[in-house]
Parts: sequence; C-alpha cells; structure tokens
Amino acid sequence: MATKKGVKRRLGAIATAGTILATGAFATMARQRRIVDALRLRLEDLERATRTLRATSLMQQQRLHWELLSKAMDDPELAEVLDTYDEPVDPRRQRQFLFANALYTNALCAYRVGNVSREEFFGFVRGILQNPVFREYWHATQPHRATLVDTSEEAELGRLVDDLLRQLEETEFDHWWVVGEPPTD
Repeated sequence: MATKKGVKRRLGAIATAGTILATGAFATMARQRRIVDALRLRLEDLERATRTLRATSLMQQQRLHWELLSKAMDDPELAEVLDTYDEPVDPRRQRQFLFANALYTNALCAYRVGNVSREEFFGFVRGILQNPVFREYWHATQPHRATLVDTSEEAELGRLVDDLLRQLEETEFDHWWVVGEPPTD
C-alpha cells in the first residue's frame, strides 16, 4: 500500500511538473508570438515609411529636373549644355526636345510613385508618340537610353516605349489608339 501511495505521489508530482512545464512552454510561446507579431508590424511600418520616403525623393528629383529644364528652355546658352545628340539640333528644336523630355520624365515619375498604373503610362505614351517632335526626340535620345542598366525600371519602360513606337511606325491604319498591347501591372 505504501508503495502504491508512493508511486501515485511520484506520478502526481510528475504530472504536476509536466503541467507546469507545459503551461510555461505555452506562456513562452504566446509571449514569443506577441513579440513576432509586434516585429512584423514594425517591419511593415518601416517598409511603408521607406516607400513614402522613396516617393518623396522621386518627386523632389522631378521638381529639380523640371527647374533645370526650364532654365535651359529659357536660356539658349544653357540649352547648349544639354545638346548631346548625334546630329546638330537648332535652338528651337532643342527647346522642344527639352519639353518632350520633361513630359516623358513626368509620366515616368508619376508611374514610379504610383500615381498612374503601367497601363495608364502606356496610354499616355501611346498618345504622345502621335506627335512627330516627340518621336524625333525619342529617336535622338536612343543612345542616352542605351546607357541605362538593363534591369532598371527606367530601362524597362524605355524598351516598352521603343516597342510601341516600332509598332506604331509599322501600322498601316489610322487607329493609333488600338496599337500595342497595354501591359498589366
């Protein structure tokens, strides 16, 4: 009998210890889960802040780009600095090219900060490519785009425009608004 009571006591103690151990383990796991959840939320906040900072930086860069282009458009002597085309460009055409650059980089910036979708960017470019001056600008700046890193977003969008321009130049009908397959995001 005493042996049975001793065994029961030992088994009870082991069960109690197991229960305490399991309770401690569950409490520790719950605490770790809360810590992991808090860290995940913090990481999401940091990622959101990083995207916001990137968008803000892009918009500031766009504003600076516009200011520089505006100065060059207003002053032919400054515009000469930006004349890096293979063929000579007269001052009037240079101002038009600078404005074409401003239009394109504005659309590029709008896409990069998320104000327009890739499909909307495509639609804008398809429309602006109807302008012969813009087409001439795009052809004249091909060597400039060739210097971009192939995997960059800007290079990818440049290839999209190159492909669309090629399709527009090869089409034989006047319905330009249906030429090219709009990309999906």
